Amino acid sequence: MKKTSLILLFTILFSAVSFAAKPSMDFTKTEHDFGTIKEEIGAVTTQFEFTNKGDSPIIIQRVAASCGCTTPSYTREPILPGKKGVISVQYSTVRRPGTFNKTIRVYSNVPDEVYVLTIKGNVTPKK
Repeated sequence: MKKTSLILLFTILFSAVSFAAKPSMDFTKTEHDFGTIKEEIGAVTTQFEFTNKGDSPIIIQRVAASCGCTTPSYTREPILPGKKGVISVQYSTVRRPGTFNKTIRVYSNVPDEVYVLTIKGNVTPKK
């Protein structure tokens, strides 16, 4: 009986510790407006910086763009508590004149959270 009680106590304590240690991403910005840009530029890039405000490492599992004209890249190694990570987003302006508004979804080990980043702007056509 003592052995069962002791195992139950350790299980409860371990569960409480694992639930308390949660990562948390705090972005400096979640939207970037490129303004008016020329099509002949070819591509524009911005970076979304974040800090791990939690008490366990953040692991980015994947980053998905809303279309093929937007290419994200991101910090691949775990981001320790208090440290910073970066998600870089490139938008191709070639053959895409007009306004654009694209979303980038960030999937990580933060429980029940999908972060949404946005880029927007207006591409003026080649003359």
